[in-house]
Amino acid sequence: MPQVPAVVNTDAIAGVLSDYCPATVAPISGSKWEPLWDQWISRHHYLGYQRLLGHRLKYLAFFKDRPVAALSWSAPALKLAARDRFVGWSSRQRKRHLHQFAANSRFLIMPWVQIPNLASHVMARNIARLSADWLHHFNHQLLLLETFIDGRYFKGTCYKASNWQHIGHTHGSTKQGKGYRYHGNPKEIYLYVLDPDFRRVIDCRQQPAPIIDRPPPTQTKVEKLVMHLEHCRWHPQLTADLGLDQDDIKTMANELVSFHRCFHDAYGRIEHHRLGLAYLAGLMSHAEAKSVEPIALEFLDKKSVRSMQMFMKNFRWDHMSMQRIHQNMLAPLIAAPDGMITVDSGDFVKKGKESVGVARQYCDAVGKVENCQAGVFVGYSSDKGYGLLNCRLYMPKSWFSKEQEERRRFNRVPDDLVFKTKQQIALKLIDEVRATGCFPAKWFGADVAFGGDVDFLDALPRDLSYFAAIKSDTQVFTKKPRIGLPPYKGRGRRPSQTQILPGQPKPKRVSEIATSGRLSFKPVVVAEGAKGPIIAKVACIRVYLSRDGLPIGNRQWLFFRKDTEGGIQYAISNAPNKISLFELVKASTMRWPIEKCFQEGKSQVGMDCYEHRSWPAWHRHMTYVFLALHFMLRMKLRFIKNAVADGSHGSQNTIDITSLEIS
Repeated sequence: MPQVPAVVNTDAIAGVLSDYCPATVAPISGSKWEPLWDQWISRHHYLGYQRLLGHRLKYLAFFKDRPVAALSWSAPALKLAARDRFVGWSSRQRKRHLHQFAANSRFLIMPWVQIPNLASHVMARNIARLSADWLHHFNHQLLLLETFIDGRYFKGTCYKASNWQHIGHTHGSTKQGKGYRYHGNPKEIYLYVLDPDFRRVIDCRQQPAPIIDRPPPTQTKVEKLVMHLEHCRWHPQLTADLGLDQDDIKTMANELVSFHRCFHDAYGRIEHHRLGLAYLAGLMSHAEAKSVEPIALEFLDKKSVRSMQMFMKNFRWDHMSMQRIHQNMLAPLIAAPDGMITVDSGDFVKKGKESVGVARQYCDAVGKVENCQAGVFVGYSSDKGYGLLNCRLYMPKSWFSKEQEERRRFNRVPDDLVFKTKQQIALKLIDEVRATGCFPAKWFGADVAFGGDVDFLDALPRDLSYFAAIKSDTQVFTKKPRIGLPPYKGRGRRPSQTQILPGQPKPKRVSEIATSGRLSFKPVVVAEGAKGPIIAKVACIRVYLSRDGLPIGNRQWLFFRKDTEGGIQYAISNAPNKISLFELVKASTMRWPIEKCFQEGKSQVGMDCYEHRSWPAWHRHMTYVFLALHFMLRMKLRFIKNAVADGSHGSQNTIDITSLEIS
């Protein structure tokens, strides 16, 4: 073991494993390295440092004298259903032999190390000496190792590469006092068998796994897939929100089959029914990944991976027809006369240059220019609920060059597609939604990408009042200035450009107005939360927008919303001069559900987990995301009382806010 240096070298270590290996793995418990181990785990491991339970050993891995990884082994879980079935022991046998099991309680690759495949190499080196070290320190012969993987953060790649076995998952509960509390985030359980004859040592026999943990069937008939869905492991957030028991899960599986049957007319062949149902179920499942291959392996079989890839890219079926059916079915659930049509841009970070529409462009998901795809999405919200209705992938202008012709053809981009800005795409999608006649609307809502474009707002249907977010540096006039040609000073060219005349008001940034102290913020209830009403402070004034330093358009509302932490959001609206504060506050709350659709789509149904590269596959994936969110809404209405959105957006007192002005 290297000597502890006065200052640990944390310069970056990068390259390929063959340039450095083999690593030296050494126990450091009780040595001068142990305080540094505790410090690194506390600072860099996502679980932090806690005192390890039972017998425990701490290790460091070194490249020469440089520490590159930290590991620990400690007492295993007292009871673990999937492990105990795998082992097959009785409670008495478990009590007698549990000390011969150890848990990999911490594993950290140092943050200054960037070497692919290092983790599995270190793990293998550590396991190779662990049995002897454990016997030396504790006089026990180890039989088996265990560890837990939190699927929200890790994929368990190094354990799989080190020949650990995945044998199930925890129930998603944590110890609380003398009992347990369900938190809805089960962890994957991996085991490593050190002694192949461990069952002979214990004198036990492996028990069969329950149906829900058995591998999916390999038959290709739709009926077999339907049977499998009755035991599907759905996304834990979905089951936690709905409070489902085993009977409810079976009911939900049958409901999904019936729901999916409504879209059968969009498919071309009976085989498409099976592939489509598997893909839809996969998006809502607790699968480790939600791209084509893992979904096919989880719900179908290895031979179906290629079929599902072709189904999403090449097979002939009408996803636009599926989208229209989705809209017709969703409308009775959420449509209302005073609803809001919303538009937003959804950005998805991608690697490489081959995915359709990918380019270096501003990516809202990371807040900077990044290699990504961008889509334009149209949604709808009302007091009754919300959902996504339509979308289209944005194609940067560079994709229409002669050099990209082959790539467009390979990715099946329509031959007649021409370049359109996001604003032009949004206007077309809005027209398509309104043409259905299914979604009446009084309002239109947009984020800053669209709210900051005055020409886009002017092109919206005249019968809609918009409520659009704007940036904090947007300039407005609180009073309309007089403009004209400045007086000629007698020298040089005569003025030819219209300007604000001397002595007239200048434009101000909306953030400057918000912090001027001259606004009268009013507390209002913006929504009913799980723990009571959600309060915000709002203010409104009448302004003129500014372009190139001059006022443009008619007078409209500038809306300020301040949250409990002092953050302020800004929006403009062309709503009528006499409007109640209740209506403007309600409009502000109806714009946010499309953001919630993205949040639920990405966190629960794999909206951003796709690996598709083609134009058809991207749009088909998003259509299935729409269907998954739609089905989740139906399940909430079925299993949760009062699941329909509460329409009480604060007090309905009609407050005339036409007088709320500042000079």
